[in-house]
Amino acid sequence: MTLHITGDDAADALLTEDPLALLIGMLLDQQVAMETAFAGPLKISERAGTLDAAAIATFDADAFAELFKATPAVHRFPGSMAGRVQELCATVDREWGGQAAAIWTDGDPDGPTVLKRLKGLPGFGEQKAKIFLALLGKQYGFTGDGWREASSPYGEDGSFRSVADIVSPESLTKVREHKRAMKAAAKSGGGGV
Repeated sequence: MTLHITGDDAADALLTEDPLALLIGMLLDQQVAMETAFAGPLKISERAGTLDAAAIATFDADAFAELFKATPAVHRFPGSMAGRVQELCATVDREWGGQAAAIWTDGDPDGPTVLKRLKGLPGFGEQKAKIFLALLGKQYGFTGDGWREASSPYGEDGSFRSVADIVSPESLTKVREHKRAMKAAAKSGGGGV
């Protein structure tokens, strides 16, 4: 299993190998391009010298924010997103023993349980948690019962709704088209998901 989200081999390798990197990428996926968000963990790792939950949680907050601001920036809102990443890492360290994967592996949880755990993380609302659960099920090997239903509509087989569906440049294009259509529908009053 190898993720192909960013178009950058090193960034995608880190996302594939490090569950915390994937979780941080999902947290960063707001108000920036998906590729930028999911390339963020590699930038953080290179600049901070680590991608360890406890180390990031206790990193000097001002220095960590500066890492986010360095060119190219990790996120368009470096200060607030640096704080959110540190808060997420503190939660992973405190509640999951520093192991992000424990969120979806500890106790052999089913899909609804993992969704509830994800929604308990800082910065993970209903939609972000569902998209991440779909990503785990579609691409990261999570097989807990009911994951497709719990992540609906993002878990739907054959859909192109989110980062969970990006496996190639072609699928990225389809996801972008879907997002554009949803934004257009929302602007015209037609709603959309």
